[in-house]
Amino acid sequence: MTASLYLLGVALFVLAILASIGLHELGHMIPAKAFGGKVTQYFIGFGPTVWSRQRGETEYGLKAVPLGGYVKIVGMLPPDAEHAGKVEYDEDGNRVVTVRKSNTGLFAQLVSDARAAEWETITAADEDRLFYRMAWWKKVIVMAGGPTVNLLIAFFIFAGLFATYGNPADQNLQTEVGDVSACVIPATRASDVCQASDPVSPAAKAGLQEGDRFVSFNGTPVDSWTQMQTLIRGNNDGQATIVVERDGQQVTLHTNTLVEPRPTDEKDPTKLTPVGFLGVTPVVTYQKGGPIYTLQEMGGLAKQSAVALATLPVKVWGVAEAIAGVKPRAADSPVSVVGGGRLAGETASAKDFPLQEKLVSLLGLVAGFNFFIGLFNFVPLLPLDGGHIAGALWEAMRRGIARLRHRPDPGYVDVARLLPVAYVVASFLLVMGVVLIVGDLVVPFTLT
Repeated sequence: MTASLYLLGVALFVLAILASIGLHELGHMIPAKAFGGKVTQYFIGFGPTVWSRQRGETEYGLKAVPLGGYVKIVGMLPPDAEHAGKVEYDEDGNRVVTVRKSNTGLFAQLVSDARAAEWETITAADEDRLFYRMAWWKKVIVMAGGPTVNLLIAFFIFAGLFATYGNPADQNLQTEVGDVSACVIPATRASDVCQASDPVSPAAKAGLQEGDRFVSFNGTPVDSWTQMQTLIRGNNDGQATIVVERDGQQVTLHTNTLVEPRPTDEKDPTKLTPVGFLGVTPVVTYQKGGPIYTLQEMGGLAKQSAVALATLPVKVWGVAEAIAGVKPRAADSPVSVVGGGRLAGETASAKDFPLQEKLVSLLGLVAGFNFFIGLFNFVPLLPLDGGHIAGALWEAMRRGIARLRHRPDPGYVDVARLLPVAYVVASFLLVMGVVLIVGDLVVPFTLT
């Protein structure tokens, strides 16, 4: 690997993710301001401030740890029931904050402190600009704006790739030979470079060449690569008579297939089964399509992502076990931004990998991260955006039911009551992030 190309790949990936974070936060800030809300901060990153500038009532800046971002929208938490409608201000218009000590437990005190912190900078002029006072549908638009931007980024990248290059996940395997292996490389070896101890592949012994088109295998006519693969695997270590079309003429070749452990289970690529092996790969064409095709593919990807989200704790535990050396890291385990950067670097610096393929892989990696981040943020749990969306929808439902039943308006939903859940979820996200980052450093995925 070339170090400069590796660093270039990492840098491009990091810049793309930072741009995605910035656009995500704009997805929150722009509608919040459009609806009259007050946004006091717009930051990319967390931790100590590296740079900031005040523009109007909003401070824009960068933080030291580029693993996220945030916008500060004033009035996310309403006052508690005891002080609702009884907010007091001093001579300068600043709210008089009284922090009440609670004897009902740690979480209750945390909620009380969070309310106090939320309201300590609110002035009398902000009363009509508080987020919690917005109509429920405005809250939904503001909170859905961020993850929707991520999904749109993914859509436009995927749409561009599918329209020009094709979809690598939707392959059309031809009966034409695309590559002939010079040797038999064990499926457990990451490198595809032949070693002195590797036996010559049956395909190389037979004299198969790139561009040959299979006609028959042991007398059975072949009309698809799947059929050819099935015939090869079922042949075990038997003799193989192969007829191919080469330069407009049929050529008969002879060899013996070998029994090799190979991944045959699409659901579990780590599972190896001894099958017949020849040593050829087909010419692959990718399905192309427009916006409708892209939406269909993203719908299928959303279903897969939903399953991945449901099993995320188990998979993160698997990464922790891999770090401890209990078992190897699973091929379908999640990766952090650090892991994504490593993959981007390896892709950019890989030898014998065309520039077009590198660009497609890098764009696909960025699109995939944005797609997953967008879906993940719609999970209806605080502190994720979906938690606030769920609160706004619940508020609309409560008020609608009250109107239908001619009952008094139940008022705003107090999302502060769900802060204990938010603390638990945030703790899990923090632990998950640390485990995945350590895993990507200690037991990383590699392309070589």
